[in-house]
Amino acid sequence: MFMVKNKSFMNYENAVEAAEFIKSKYSKTIKTALVLGSGLGAFADEIENSVKIPYEEIPHFARSTVEGHAGQLVLGEIAGVSVAVQQGRFHFYEGYEMPQVIFPVRTFGVMGVENLILTNAAGSVQTSFKPGDLMLIRDHLNLMGTNPLRGANDERFGARFPDMTEVYDKEFQEIVSEAAKNIAEERLADGTDKELSPFLRRGVYCGLSGPTYETPAEIHMFRMLGADAVGMSTVPEAIAARHQKMRVLGISCITNMAAGISGDVIHHEEVMETGARVAGIFKELLKRTIATIV
Repeated sequence: MFMVKNKSFMNYENAVEAAEFIKSKYSKTIKTALVLGSGLGAFADEIENSVKIPYEEIPHFARSTVEGHAGQLVLGEIAGVSVAVQQGRFHFYEGYEMPQVIFPVRTFGVMGVENLILTNAAGSVQTSFKPGDLMLIRDHLNLMGTNPLRGANDERFGARFPDMTEVYDKEFQEIVSEAAKNIAEERLADGTDKELSPFLRRGVYCGLSGPTYETPAEIHMFRMLGADAVGMSTVPEAIAARHQKMRVLGISCITNMAAGISGDVIHHEEVMETGARVAGIFKELLKRTIATIV
């Protein structure tokens, strides 16, 4: 299976080995990395002069086993900016240990990446949101049952007790908000969308272990705790990135209403279909954001 027999192998030296392998395939300096969530992998097709590396070729990387996660690292340029893009991530629910889940982020940090953009598919806890909206993550709730920094700390990654007051960079959030506003105005003006309601929301993302979707009672509880959307990723990567002093941006694609809100049964196919439907706006938003945050 995919379990870690010896967690110690996910150490700094192994992150250096993975980073050096990646840099041997792509020599340009990369300051921005992205992780693409379920149904959002098509953004990698926008990368120019791309170099694609299957995860199985990268030392110590795990494998993506979920539909909608291609399982490769794509290196290249977006709007003239060199980027590293994870086309598919590793989830805790797949049976991986947290050191494996966050290992790509560890590798990015060793490579000198300063900005990390995390995307995901999420279920809406708020009745005011609708499938197809994008949610700018302003904060998160870690309800995964563990913390990715649990265990011995290596100071070369970061401090023993990293501050999490501002996990998601406020300046980056404003950049995305302005880009979304401009996109909406342009699409309305040229008739692309005759009626485009605000597609960018802001909210708190609740990270859960999965793999089951939540029960209606759980969703009710999460709403009381302050969650706006729920998902099964992102939080471990965000914590690891902040541990390494990266600036983090998080964007959720609202693919469905959470359990008990609409009364509908939740299917993974719905997640994939919604991701494909919003691909155009999602790609444009990411392009403009990448060009601006450098």
